[in-house]
Amino acid sequence: MISFKQRDVISILHFNKEELLYLLDVTKRMEQTHYSHILKGKVLAALFFEPSTRTRLSFETAMKRLDGMVIGFAESGATSIAKGESLSDSVKTIEGYCDVIVLRHYLEGAAQLAADIVNVPVINAGDGSNQHPTQTFLDLYTIQKTKGTLEGLKIGFLGDLKYGRTVHSLAYALAYFGAEMYFISPPNLRMPKDYMEELKNRHVACHEAESLQDIGKRLDVIYCTRIQEERFADPIEFEKVRGIYRLSKPILEGLGVKDDLKIMHPLPRVDEMDESLDGTNYAIYFEQARNGIPVRKAILATVLGVIE
Repeated sequence: MISFKQRDVISILHFNKEELLYLLDVTKRMEQTHYSHILKGKVLAALFFEPSTRTRLSFETAMKRLDGMVIGFAESGATSIAKGESLSDSVKTIEGYCDVIVLRHYLEGAAQLAADIVNVPVINAGDGSNQHPTQTFLDLYTIQKTKGTLEGLKIGFLGDLKYGRTVHSLAYALAYFGAEMYFISPPNLRMPKDYMEELKNRHVACHEAESLQDIGKRLDVIYCTRIQEERFADPIEFEKVRGIYRLSKPILEGLGVKDDLKIMHPLPRVDEMDESLDGTNYAIYFEQARNGIPVRKAILATVLGVIE
């Protein structure tokens, strides 16, 4: 029997196919059935050392709609971190105030560090350019709902694949479902070699390109990401790739894409995706964001052991 009780959610690599499908099944139940009061008396500590809109607010909404409570911060400058307190001391202290911790941090490995220190479940809400597993759960749920399956799809990842932690996590997860993956990016923002090697070791069909030309018409899903200016050490390097990709309705039609192609984006968008897409059947990125509520309800309810 699968159980997530008291389990950390740090990397998508820590979950097998059956566990992913289990979580998606619980999510469906969360969306179709009105659960209330099941987390009454439970406290979520939301510790966000980096900016967040959708992840932070959807976790808080999910917790409150299940009648739980939320503490935490969205700006570490207002905490003892600003006085020089270490991450380990912070989470060890906060552990005494809560039942589960959701952590976003700018350093890769921060979530694992916290999980190794505390005895309450730790949920990784993004650690640097490494992993974002709860985004992957909602991405999988969105694909499953809109395409009717997760099996054997052709997925194109477009944009910043070097720093895009959502891409890293989702590619690993889709490897369980026989996806064929196309990684479209400028040369300096390619998918990191260790991720590509892991995918190839898992016998995933992978292709790299710099353009959607001749690729777009094959795809079932395009997962678009913004070029992340904040991850670049050199502003000149960012300027070289600013605005390099821009999806729009005319561009997609010019590529001859499938009528049932779906466009996803973890958001926020900047200039890589035109608003002309918003009213089309291609666009599912706002639905994708809304799916964060039932997915994060499912994660919280299962790691806190109130739903099996």
